[in-house]
Amino acid sequence: MIRVLLADDQSLVRAGFRALLEAQPDIEVAGEAADGEEAVRAIRELRPDVVLMDIRMPLLDGLAATRRITGDAGLRDVKVVMLTTFELDEYVFEAIRSGASGFLVKDTEPEELLRAVRAVVDGDALLSPGVTRRLIAEFAARSKEPAAAGELARLTEREREVMALVGIGLSNEEIARRLVVSPLTAKTHVSRTMVKLGARDRAQLVVLAYESGLVRPGWLG
Repeated sequence: MIRVLLADDQSLVRAGFRALLEAQPDIEVAGEAADGEEAVRAIRELRPDVVLMDIRMPLLDGLAATRRITGDAGLRDVKVVMLTTFELDEYVFEAIRSGASGFLVKDTEPEELLRAVRAVVDGDALLSPGVTRRLIAEFAARSKEPAAAGELARLTEREREVMALVGIGLSNEEIARRLVVSPLTAKTHVSRTMVKLGARDRAQLVVLAYESGLVRPGWLG
């Protein structure tokens, strides 16, 4: 059972998400929060698998709340998915840097939201379907100059290749087709790469791909 916590200052939004999620046999809503401070307290108490976190909330916004969650070693397994009204919200880029596992627009189709919740638990989700490449390109254009690539020395040649493909927004299935391997093999390479680099999830792997210089803006084909 996937346990989800809803953090949004609009009760109608929370009620809509709750109705959708609780209609699924494999998902339950563990709790709700109307502001960032309440969200952090609830997450520490309830330890949900996934948090659907609104970016703009009173007392403590979703971005600051996410930093507290991802900075707490005891909450390492909690996946935060940011919610925003606009596809290219100005805070989305910082949210990914802060450790959010992904982001969804609030008007996303119900099927896509459910798929994202399930996928992020498996470490496969990153961003709203349909905007991944565009958002990554924008993120890359805003990112700092590449850092030293010393950490990449831990990776095999194939793992570096897989990391680059993750960095340009390819899914495991797309990586498998590109490398002519099975999706399971692609997923294994991605998982091993995250473990070697200490990446919390796929989103952080993308950040590392850009910041190490392995992938550069404009490489989206």
